[in-house]
Amino acid sequence: MSDPAPPAPTTRTPTTSAVYTGKAGPDAAVDRGWLLGHFKEPGDPRHSEDVEIKWGVHPKGDERARWVRGESRTALQVLISGRFRLEFPGRSVVLAEQGDYVVWGRGVDHSWYAEEDSVVLTVRWPSLPGYRTEDPSGRTSAPNPV
Repeated sequence: MSDPAPPAPTTRTPTTSAVYTGKAGPDAAVDRGWLLGHFKEPGDPRHSEDVEIKWGVHPKGDERARWVRGESRTALQVLISGRFRLEFPGRSVVLAEQGDYVVWGRGVDHSWYAEEDSVVLTVRWPSLPGYRTEDPSGRTSAPNPV
């Protein structure tokens, strides 16, 4: 006798204290794109003090309001779709093909600009409290965008 198939996972619902399933788009909208990091509630499987992960959806022309200065984390950014430009002191990097990526480390100032509608996945470590920025309405919100 064969075992019955396991039930299909439920979207956006903690299934145990160690498993969470979701959809990047809707889940990311809650914390300005950030899916995982110190800013999630302790006990949530998405809480981490080691790493942060962002699903960034940027319309064409979207740009960072101001440069990140004095960065104290390392970051990896991977292009999922679109065309996305990162600015570093003295250098621009364009992510133009799916899978293009860039890594930068501590102390590297940066900014960005969406040359086309773009989706980028960002992994940043460690996950540090205190990195918040104001959104255009003036409210303090989730961790600052990369």
